[in-house]
Order: sequence, then C-alpha cells, then structure tokens
Amino acid sequence: MTLYLNLAEFISSRIEQGLYGPGERLPSVRTLSQEHGVSLTTVQQAYRVLECSGLAIPRPKSGYFVPTDRRMPELPQMGRPTLRPVDISQWDMVQELMRFEQSASVVQLGCGMPDVTAPTLKPLLTAMARINRRSDSQSLQYNHLQGVPVLREQIARLAIDSGCRLVPTEIIVTSGCQEALSTAIRAICVPGDIVAIASPSYHGMMQILNATGLKALEIPTDPVTGINLEALEMALEQWPIKAIQVTANCNNPLGYIMPDDRKRTLIRLAQRFDVPIIEDDIYGDLSHRYPRPRTLKSFDEDNRVLLCSSFSKTLAPGLRVGWIAPGRYLQQVLYMKYIGSGTTATQPQLAVAEFIAKGNYLLHLRRMRKQYKRNGDLMTEWVSRYFPAGTRVSQPQGGFTLWVELPEDFDTYSLNRLLEAQDVQVANGNIFSAAGKYRNCIRLNFANAPNRKIEMAVSKVGQAISQLIHLNSGFGPPAPNA
Repeated sequence: MTLYLNLAEFISSRIEQGLYGPGERLPSVRTLSQEHGVSLTTVQQAYRVLECSGLAIPRPKSGYFVPTDRRMPELPQMGRPTLRPVDISQWDMVQELMRFEQSASVVQLGCGMPDVTAPTLKPLLTAMARINRRSDSQSLQYNHLQGVPVLREQIARLAIDSGCRLVPTEIIVTSGCQEALSTAIRAICVPGDIVAIASPSYHGMMQILNATGLKALEIPTDPVTGINLEALEMALEQWPIKAIQVTANCNNPLGYIMPDDRKRTLIRLAQRFDVPIIEDDIYGDLSHRYPRPRTLKSFDEDNRVLLCSSFSKTLAPGLRVGWIAPGRYLQQVLYMKYIGSGTTATQPQLAVAEFIAKGNYLLHLRRMRKQYKRNGDLMTEWVSRYFPAGTRVSQPQGGFTLWVELPEDFDTYSLNRLLEAQDVQVANGNIFSAAGKYRNCIRLNFANAPNRKIEMAVSKVGQAISQLIHLNSGFGPPAPNA
C-alpha cells in the first residue's frame, strides 16, 4: 500500500472511531507531514482520497473538516416475486460481458475480477515458479480425484473461521467454484426439476441451470438481509422444489450478509421440506469485517448443505482452484466430478496449499478486506456524485461489487451500447435474473486501486445515463454542463 493510502486509512480509522467528530477540523497538512514523516504532497493525496470517500471536506484557508452529514443513497428495492418457475436465457449477454473482459483498452467496471496486483500475492507466484522448476514429476501426474491431500487439509483448517468442522475426506477440489456449483446441481437434480434461487443472483449459476435443463424459481431478495424467507416458504409449499441455491455471505451482486438468525431459519425451512441447499461462499472470506461471517453449512445438522467456494476471488481466477464440501451427497458429486473434468490440475493446488500453510493467505485477506472496503466507499461516493439524483445503490458488506438501480423504465443494454465507443463496460442487470429482470440495474466492480482513469469512467457512465434519460423523456440530449 502506498504512503498516501496508508495515511488515508489511518485518518479514516480515527474518524470512524469518533476521535474526530462531525464538523470537527482535521489536522493540517503540515502537522500530518511532520508527525508521519511524509511529504506535504503525500498528505494532500491522502486528503484527496478522504474527500472522494466523503470523509473529509475542504474549506478555503481553513483546512479539512469531517462532514456534518454524510448522506447515503437509498438502497435498491426488493424485486417482485416471480409467480412461476421459468426457463433461463441471457447467454448472449453473458458472452458479451466475457468478450469485453479480454480487451485491455476497456475500463472493465462490470467484470468480476479481484485485484491481482497486490504485493501480498508475490509468495504465491514464487511458490508456483518453484513447483514448476522442481525436478520430480509429482506435479505432472494425475492426483487424487478429490484433490491434493495437503490442500484439502488447509481448506479444512480455513473452514474453522466460518464455523465449520470439516475433515479433508469431506472435501473435493474442483476447477473453480463454477465446477463446484455445476457438480452440485447435477448431483441432486435432473432435467425439468425446479431450483429456488435468490434474485438477483450470480449469472454463472443461471447458465448452469440453463445447461442442465432446470427451471429457476426466483425468490425476492432484501439488499441487506438476503433472500426473503417468507416468500421462499410459500414457494416451497406451492412447488416441488428440488434444491435451494443461495449466496448467504457477501452476495454477488448485492453484497449483503444474511444475519445468523435468518441463516438458522433457512436451514430449518430446508429441513422441514427436506430440500438440499447449495451454498456459494466464494466471497465469504472477503467480508469487510472480521471475524468473517458463519456459513449456512455451520448451522447444518443433517449434512444437507453443499458448500461451494474457490480461491478465484480471494487470490486469482487464473488458478482455477475451487472446492466443495457436499455433505451427504459426497458420492454423487464425486461421480459428477469424474465424468466431468476428472482430476484438477496439481501444480496450482500445491502452490495454494503452500501459500496458506505459510500464513500468507490470511495476511493477503487482511490487506484485501481493507482495500475493498475503502474502494467500495469511494465507488459509492463517485456514483452519488456523477449519477442522476434518485439512483439507488447497494451497501456491500463484503466482496468488491456494487449494485446500482436506475429508473424503472431505463434500459442498461442501450447504456452499454453507448459506452462501447468510450471504452467503458458495465454489467447489465438482467443477466443476474433467470427471467431477464433488472434491465434497469448495473453491477460495478471496485476491486482495483482507485485512480483518475476509473473515476473518469464512472463519470462517463453517469453522463451516458443522463443522456439516455433525457432522450427517452423526449427533451433531447442534456446540455453539456447539465
């Protein structure tokens, strides 16, 4: 972390602790320069970060002050219930999102990439290089179908933080979380079955359901507390639901963490209707607060939860190292793993196991939690500044995605068409719905260290939104400085 970001983090923590109250003057640039042994420019850069985050406001000839009123934008509204299970589409739009991700010239505000430039990842790269140079052939051979034993041991150790007591023999290593989710679905469902899913939800899960011939029943989701349990109970009473799929912690795209009491209620519902739960916990380790939240699996008394996760978001997606703890469905999932991809690549498994065993994983998480929390606050501030009044924004409690809701009749597909020429990309909201809802919403990524280029990209998105709103209202394009 650079000096000015370290200093911004220090001042931010003192504001949040109440050491500087609303309206109170913050230390002068010169004072901070002397106290911390940094240049005046470094302090000014730190205050610029705090100003963009809404934590400090400048006053001419007086210095910086803590704002007296930090207004948060309104939260997105909870979606309307879906009356019946639906087939899934939107594959063409998912392909479009993936196509944009391959272009280095585009500011990728819509992709689900973590920051892979963090210096805390260097030990992982070193481990991978050393394993690759090793003269023995262990890493070139087939390994256990369930995965390298040393990695499964480390995953079982990490699971303790989420309240789980797993043993290595209960864990299957997969090629990312996508394969974990896919094997889980294929192990417990057959074509034509109905799966209840939180809405909005991860677009990759939608396409898994589509590919396996399943129907999705979307359950409305609160942006703070998660899946609506009352609506889920009614759906379970009305339809022959074969599985429930949720992301209870640091949900993508809304970022909520389900409270523990609601997690317990969800488990009891699944027990009452004898339905398995597929839990996606890929972002759980990236909770902005510590200790990290408990998984649904930690409340599971009869092994009906299939817990899926990966190192794709906490470390790097290119590793393709995920895992699943399928509970009572171990043999079914193992068979699906065998007929699908077989064993998972050995080298990245060994490198990740070493990275965890040496304590580097927890050090990396500590850094990224702080970074993503700070970046999320800054992205929210930019959206509030550059987007039209009335824009609704999620308040993520973990991860690095922001869900933005625009006026109900707004078309984000047209927005992306307009942004193409400006080398900016966002994720259309309708790919996060089986029925193509949320066409007026977008998902933004705030993983990478904030800079002027990203801020200008957010500004371009806001300007494009305003332009489309004016055009659709029949008043023509807005004035240049509107």
